[in-house]
Amino acid sequence: MQQNIIKVIVGSKNPVKINAAANAMALFFPEYEIQTQGMDAPSGVPAQPMTDNDTRQGAVNRVHYCQQQVEADYYFAMEGGVDCFEFGPATFAYIAIAHQARLSIGRGALLPLPMQVYQALEAGEELGNVMDRLFNTVNIKQKGGAIGLLTHGHATRESNYTQAIILAMAPFLNPELYP
Repeated sequence: MQQNIIKVIVGSKNPVKINAAANAMALFFPEYEIQTQGMDAPSGVPAQPMTDNDTRQGAVNRVHYCQQQVEADYYFAMEGGVDCFEFGPATFAYIAIAHQARLSIGRGALLPLPMQVYQALEAGEELGNVMDRLFNTVNIKQKGGAIGLLTHGHATRESNYTQAIILAMAPFLNPELYP
């Protein structure tokens, strides 16, 4: 008996992003085998997006690139960025999901950032590198991320991405409500 398969392409080779996509899809489709594969996909925005708009556009660009490269059932892209809001600097991620002709955009939770971290980002550094230096870690962006460090492990980059993906899937689960 052949099991039903859903092929998912993630616009990144980062294991945190690939795992988040695989975990979310397994929740929605437990009767399917979820084949999740990451690929390098250019964001078309700075390596450290510093605005809400750049962050969202990076996720959309990654999804569109993946759609042009390979056939799949679903395409996912996650772009982490920062911005300075009226309440202070924060980091967040945009999620872009494509399936057939539909594109859904979601955003993860906002994590307030210390001003010293934001200032290092404004000077041209990437968040993962700043956090590695501040907390004496190595390659935290492929582990718990700034979220894990600043919440003492109560949330992680992967848990934030997974939750954002679950929410961004709503239009695919209820297509009649999202024409």
